[in-house]
Amino acid sequence: MGKGKKGGTHITKKQLTKELVDFFSGQPGKTLSFKEIFRSMHLSTHPAKMLAIDIMEEMAWDDFLTKVSDTSYQLNTKGQVQEGTFIRKANGKNSFIPDGGEKPIFVAERNSMGALNGDHVKVSFMARRQKHIKEAQVIEILRRAKDQFVGRLRVDKDIAFCVPQDNSLAHDILIPKKKVKGGKTDDKVVVKIIQWPTDEHKNLIGEVVDVIGKSGDNDVEMNTILAKFGLPYKYPKNVEDAANAISGEITPQDEAEREDFRDTWTCTIDPADAKDFDDALSIKQLDKGLYQVGVHIADVSHYVTEGSVIDKEAMKRATSIYLVDRTIPMLPERLCNFICSLRPDEDKLAYSVVFNLDDEANVKSYRIVHTIIRSNRRYAYEEAQQVLEDNGVKDGTGEPAPAPGKAGYKDEFGWEICTLDRLAKKLREKRFKNGAVKFDSEELHFTVDEKGHPTGCFFKRSKDANKLIEEFMLLANRTVAESVGRVPKGKKAKVLPYRIHDNPDPQKLETLREFTAKFGYKVKTAGTKGAIARNLNKLMDDCEGKREQKLIQSVALRAMMKAKYSIHNIGHFGLAFDYYTHFTSPIRRYPDTMVHRLLTRYQQGGRSANAKHYEDLCEHCSDMEQVAQNAERESIKYKMVEFMGDKIGEIYDAHISGITSYGIYAEIDENHCEGMVPMRDLDDDYYDFDEKNFVLRGRRHHHKYQLGDAIRIQVAKANLEKRQLDFTLAE
Repeated sequence: MGKGKKGGTHITKKQLTKELVDFFSGQPGKTLSFKEIFRSMHLSTHPAKMLAIDIMEEMAWDDFLTKVSDTSYQLNTKGQVQEGTFIRKANGKNSFIPDGGEKPIFVAERNSMGALNGDHVKVSFMARRQKHIKEAQVIEILRRAKDQFVGRLRVDKDIAFCVPQDNSLAHDILIPKKKVKGGKTDDKVVVKIIQWPTDEHKNLIGEVVDVIGKSGDNDVEMNTILAKFGLPYKYPKNVEDAANAISGEITPQDEAEREDFRDTWTCTIDPADAKDFDDALSIKQLDKGLYQVGVHIADVSHYVTEGSVIDKEAMKRATSIYLVDRTIPMLPERLCNFICSLRPDEDKLAYSVVFNLDDEANVKSYRIVHTIIRSNRRYAYEEAQQVLEDNGVKDGTGEPAPAPGKAGYKDEFGWEICTLDRLAKKLREKRFKNGAVKFDSEELHFTVDEKGHPTGCFFKRSKDANKLIEEFMLLANRTVAESVGRVPKGKKAKVLPYRIHDNPDPQKLETLREFTAKFGYKVKTAGTKGAIARNLNKLMDDCEGKREQKLIQSVALRAMMKAKYSIHNIGHFGLAFDYYTHFTSPIRRYPDTMVHRLLTRYQQGGRSANAKHYEDLCEHCSDMEQVAQNAERESIKYKMVEFMGDKIGEIYDAHISGITSYGIYAEIDENHCEGMVPMRDLDDDYYDFDEKNFVLRGRRHHHKYQLGDAIRIQVAKANLEKRQLDFTLAE
């Protein structure tokens, strides 16, 4: 067929189908966009292109092609049987996600073979019924995600049950009476499964392995959250004993091997209730317009040797966990709060990045060295902020303190704090100029009484004192990553765990563009990394202080990839750094300890570390970080419901913070607590859910509920067991 004829309207559906089959069959594994397909197949007219799109849609339906995006396809080279992860939903709408992260496929409850959430399974795809979605059935459970569950115990006359905290289990867990370990009705317990469901027996059978305590007690509830996520709520005695045996004494050998910073002015700036001081800053003037700034980090790896019992426990935990009313530390208390912590007026071992900076905060030189330091002053953020404001700093303006008069700076260490702040602001300005993304997030915090009951809640926002510390930590982390990762062309960099952050998802960026257009914002989502970041920053600036600000921020955040650890460096999109790692918090993050060890090894001339071993550790640390965040969120949710528990019937001004097919989420303006107005309470109409535009639209009266709308709500129910706050619309 000639090129002209093929590009015209004369090609039949049968001919074009055959040619598309040949075209895709010849390029297995390659994702092909509409543009490439039309060009390669010489489809130049609109009817021919539309016919091709219709055929490809049918081919994807028949599983000959896989739809990669709205405008691209690839040959489906996977067979009828695949392996992947089973996702269980309480409503029975389970799904299967193939290994490789393709789109989820529906699995009906009757075809789930008793698989539980997160199980690794083998499925077979079912023959597609006309006008029905693609379905799979589980044919084998390859690996259980977990064998321990947390819940409330119910002990009856002949048998006991555990009612799981996790609502993704279809049934309660049966427990033989002799396996309850002394637990009583309403105790929170950890149960291990001893018999999984089979075709004959649908029930899970378990045994109690730990009784956490009575439901409703604050310590029990916090430990229950930890147990639910498989996180430790007790510290092993042998690890604590090993930590208590460490003297922490600084030896003459330590002094001989390290650079001495004890005579250089040094301080720590941390939250008021912090006990573990990871990092300290030192400053002194070297010359007019030249400053030496030291970023000093607790030398955890000096005390925690690789392979020791303390190290194994820290590696397993991978991170400290911050619940609303407590910290579950990665390291035993003796290390994290005493020996390693950079406490004031005590000699401490540190690993330091020492910079020489000019007035514009340009790095003239740096060195990474083991040091001994002595902190002159421990500041809480609020105290350091007060020093800045006493010297004329207006928070949030980005302006440093004005030059002092003849009397000099106010406060004993006013010059030091104000100079560090001025240099930090220069660093911050440069970072945003280079394409860093501005996301100033607010965190919900609670004040709690001595029993752990929440008495108030508020949002904490980063002020200049927080940003001062942040900028120097970012500079140290980036410098350490560059010192190992940046090598001459043709040379291979040694292994190092990087903190990486991929570019935003293009489809989610497109959703953001379409969504913000409704509020009158224009966002360009194509172009270089820097251009995308600048457009996102402009959007954040433009919507600041507006009703839709939080809403736009949350949609923009959804477009972002999650930061994670890997030895394969791809840079950090959010910070606009080509090289970035975590070096500055080894007391609370295991990757920082890994980086300290490798740096020491490489400084001593050691060979590159084992890549696979460190990539496996990076993956584990990324996973544990996510689990810890989930537990932290759950503790906030618990305290939120507990806080609102005695406010049933009260009416508040709120705004819509989320929209789903089953109802609307609303955040109370006064205290930022979030609850849900279920769909059943929107009984004035039948509502359709417009997922793309985050809108519920009434069919008859055309009333709309959309993100950001102001509404009045009444607190209807506070269910602590389910961590659920129910609202109704107030008249």
